[in-house]
Amino acid sequence: MASPSHLLLIFFSVFIALLPEATPLQPSQVWTLIKIQQLLNSPPMLSHWRHSTDFCGGAGGFTGPTGSAAVLCYGDTVTQLHIAGTPGSPPLPRNFSVGALVTTLSRLPDLKVLTLSSIGLWGPLPGKLGRLASLEIVNVSGNYLYGDIPKGMSRLASLQTLVLDDNLLGGELPAWIGAAAMPSLSVLSLRNNTFRGAVPESIGTMPSLRSLVLASNNISGNLPDMSRAANLQVLDVSGNSLGPAFPKLGRKAVSVVLSRNRFGGGLPAALGSFYLLERLDVSWNRFVGPFTPALLSLPSIRYLSIAGNRFTGMLSGREPCGDNLRFVDLSLNLLMGSVPTCLRSPERKPATVVLVSTNCLDSGGDDGSQRPSPFCQNQALAVGIVPGKERKSVASQAGFVAGIVVATLAAVSVVALIVFFAVRRAAVKGSKARALATSEEESSSTGYPSKLLADARYISQTVKLGALGIPSYRSFSLVELEAATNNFENSYLLGHDSLGEMYRGQLGNGTPVTIRTLKIKRSQTTQSLNRHIETISRLRHQNLVSALGHCFEYDPDNSTVTQLYIVFEYVQNGNLRSRISQGTEGCKLTWSQRISAAIGVAKGIQFLHGGIIPGLVGNDLRITNILLDQNHVAKIGSYNIPILAEAMKSEQGGAGNKFQQTDSPLYRDKTDIFDFGVILLEVVSGKTITSMYEVDILKELLAWAIADEDRVRRRSFADPAVNKGCSDESLRTIMEICQRCLAKEPAQRPSVEDVLWNLQFAAQVQDDWEVDAWSSGGGSPVSSSSRVTRPSRLNLSR
Repeated sequence: MASPSHLLLIFFSVFIALLPEATPLQPSQVWTLIKIQQLLNSPPMLSHWRHSTDFCGGAGGFTGPTGSAAVLCYGDTVTQLHIAGTPGSPPLPRNFSVGALVTTLSRLPDLKVLTLSSIGLWGPLPGKLGRLASLEIVNVSGNYLYGDIPKGMSRLASLQTLVLDDNLLGGELPAWIGAAAMPSLSVLSLRNNTFRGAVPESIGTMPSLRSLVLASNNISGNLPDMSRAANLQVLDVSGNSLGPAFPKLGRKAVSVVLSRNRFGGGLPAALGSFYLLERLDVSWNRFVGPFTPALLSLPSIRYLSIAGNRFTGMLSGREPCGDNLRFVDLSLNLLMGSVPTCLRSPERKPATVVLVSTNCLDSGGDDGSQRPSPFCQNQALAVGIVPGKERKSVASQAGFVAGIVVATLAAVSVVALIVFFAVRRAAVKGSKARALATSEEESSSTGYPSKLLADARYISQTVKLGALGIPSYRSFSLVELEAATNNFENSYLLGHDSLGEMYRGQLGNGTPVTIRTLKIKRSQTTQSLNRHIETISRLRHQNLVSALGHCFEYDPDNSTVTQLYIVFEYVQNGNLRSRISQGTEGCKLTWSQRISAAIGVAKGIQFLHGGIIPGLVGNDLRITNILLDQNHVAKIGSYNIPILAEAMKSEQGGAGNKFQQTDSPLYRDKTDIFDFGVILLEVVSGKTITSMYEVDILKELLAWAIADEDRVRRRSFADPAVNKGCSDESLRTIMEICQRCLAKEPAQRPSVEDVLWNLQFAAQVQDDWEVDAWSSGGGSPVSSSSRVTRPSRLNLSR
């Protein structure tokens, strides 16, 4: 999907084409544009600029895959300059000077709109930008600018829009940003930088301010009184440390996003009268107290999320809902009662997405298990609120709590005795059977003798292949699948391709599932189908999105199979990229969690290669296909199921992963290792990787970081979100195995067993480091990693 900057440039290109013949641009301004081209290292979108170019006639515009450019004039002078590259563009060369660029731009005195986004600008934001006194719109997002916002920009009295998103800017927000210095400022966006400290009171006094975006910084404290910014419509401060007081807002608010902060207390009653409000997100804060169902029925509300708080109250199935409501997330609270019927009404078109898991509701829908009602009652008491009742006096509450505590202790004692004897009897009865089953499983599924596995201390857990907690495989009836998907209604459709569709559903026992449909060709024999079903039935492992069963649909005339339905478990906690490179601060995985996820992926690969016969290789592994369950267990969501692979090959000619090397069939298993290396590269660096070019760049940086014993290099390569919370030995081990996985020659890449050994070792070192750091009251970055003796590992490379 095109970015807003690119859409804007396309509009300008069309607009230019419709303009009447323009006056030729002043020669001095032509020279200025050519100089800007040179200072920016002649990027592709400016390659057509020449001294002879008719810039005011529209010839300065360009839109292509590498970026966009547009020049707009009034008379013989430039008034708008737009240059936008692609997100993630590398920094400009070392000889680039952002100061020289701004000095050159100052030769365009009538410039009102300036866009220089994602083109690799780096250096401190120059105060000389204030010389461009006519500027009304400035967008320099997606670059590598650092330092404070300079005081010189306070001279931009006509500025209406300032967008500095996705840079490295920091320091405290300057107090001069306010009505006095920038009386016309209506849009201020500083998303994804490193600003800290409090939001200055002056920002709340800006009468023209319509949009304030401060998301993903390190800002703390309470927000100023924003009700004085009477025209404010958009407030996004997610991913900071703001709070605890809920901000005061004016009634014109349309979008309020406060997620992942430290806001507490209850929601203000005034929110129920915000009739223009379309989006309210207060998820993952510290809110307590009754939830106001009236928010569901606001006339304009489209998106509402209160997830991850401690809201209480009794919902009723009769609660009304707004006609525009499309997404509701009430999960992870202390709500009781019933989900409002209006949210799940089949008459709503389109249907509202409703998430209500981990409350104490009578029916939890598709979102997982609900807690028992006493849990929410006791937790509500802990925060001083009894759901459905008025607050009583302190004395009566204390007596009530004491009664519950005594009763609970008595019940727990009885249950504990029963459980103790039951568990002990079951343990004695099943210990021998488990030991025998484990031994047979290890030796038969991996091909390694049991003695070798017993001796290999560091890989003993990596070769156990099983499917713990996964329902048994079975055959489904078409009636069951129709009931699970409401007759395959469109609202249940997740996606489709030339082979069939993918639906979400819920079985009669409440199990959420994904159902893949596949049209069967008449040439497919019964023996071939049975062989494929036998393979599918074995695809069961805790690190795969496992197959739960299948269903055949038959032609009523000749009883031949016309459609195959494959039922998989449903994993609903996002993919690995969403918690690594695209995660916001506060929801990214820790270093230990990242190692655990990598181990899970490697175990899944090991099972695909050797856990079934014949093994499945060439699995087109990508980080977006690695799904996480509610416990952050990584599961490979898409792999080389033979019947799907054959159909896909015949349909598409076997198009593959854009990261894969053209490996010999002899090394097809090592193609999966290379793909795993790309995933590991993103896990370590925290950078989104979308092309082989980016892989090559990061490989060079990885080699540079590993080559030196200096810890600073390794830390500079690692994702800033985790580089302070990981052992240096653990980080070095992961980086080294990642480098080996990405070897150009397949024969030089490690086996999956070798990968697992290194990942397990890195996890062990990290655990020891964290224990030492905790026991020493915070520890030292050097701590135990300097004392771990690295054992000699078994040579399991193939």
